[in-house]
Amino acid sequence: MVAEKNKTTEIQEVPVEEKLKALYELQQVHSEIDKINILRGELPLEVQDLEDEIAGLHTRITHFQDEIKQLGISINGKKSEISAAQGLIGKYQDQQNNVRNNREFESLSKEIEFQTLEIELCEKRIREFTAQITEKQTAIDTARETLKDREAEVKNKKSELSEITSDTEKEEKMLKKKAESIEARIDPRLIAAYKRIRSNARNGLAVVTVQRDACGGCYANIPPQRQLDIRSRKKVIVCEYCGRILMDNLEN
Repeated sequence: MVAEKNKTTEIQEVPVEEKLKALYELQQVHSEIDKINILRGELPLEVQDLEDEIAGLHTRITHFQDEIKQLGISINGKKSEISAAQGLIGKYQDQQNNVRNNREFESLSKEIEFQTLEIELCEKRIREFTAQITEKQTAIDTARETLKDREAEVKNKKSELSEITSDTEKEEKMLKKKAESIEARIDPRLIAAYKRIRSNARNGLAVVTVQRDACGGCYANIPPQRQLDIRSRKKVIVCEYCGRILMDNLEN
């Protein structure tokens, strides 16, 4: 506990000028890391998008296959209904040969007509189900072709990303370690403010120098008196327009 208290006191006692220099150094390190990420570009996101699309295509193909299976079951069901109807028609035709009057004959004829209509309806449904199977099989073939293309594309992009990562991984690790070392020298509240500004800045710049009497981040003009305050390095000053931390040229 005492050691932590001493450490906190040590950080708080660091002069503002040293804190500003450390922040500027931290910004330079983070900018180098940003360059590495820019070099990788959109590849990580592109790989993720392709993998998501591939997973979606697999799901779509499986869904179509399940639907085809259900349609096949429905077709077999209609074929069974046709067989049953044909059996009844044969039965009714046999009974017509032994009727005792016209009324019985007509009644059996209606039953035969009804079963004939049932057969026609089942055959219509079979044609519809068969057409749906053909349509879904075509969709599966199209999805498989797309899947083949996407798998080849993601393989190439992963290879490209792996090559870039292997070339920059060591450098990135060193830079991140350096950034952690610098952060340890700065007040945690100032680090939190720095990270908040950096996360909101389009180019990742939280600390910028005054360039030609203007903010190096948004290029807004800085009044002479404020520039004197910045050069004094006695307090942290932020741009009134973009909120970035302002510094004078450290080489001066």
